[in-house]
Amino acid sequence: MISEKVFRFFVDNFMVDPSIRLNDSDSFLENGIIDSTGILELISFLEVTFNIKIGDHEIIPENLDSFRGIEKFVKSKIPTFI
Repeated sequence: MISEKVFRFFVDNFMVDPSIRLNDSDSFLENGIIDSTGILELISFLEVTFNIKIGDHEIIPENLDSFRGIEKFVKSKIPTFI
């Protein structure tokens, strides 16, 4: 569910081809899906969509550079997923 919402966000906001196939661990930055400015947009999207707050110290590739990383990170921020 989280990954699907993030993928839809990419398609709607970064002109990503909806037929693109990325593995859960593929890097968004390395694959040219998103750039540093896009990361800021992604953070805003995640905060609003999942009602979470992302601190500066949490803005690291392990949390935000793949579907797997985002899924794990967002779940860790939402008590109902624990």
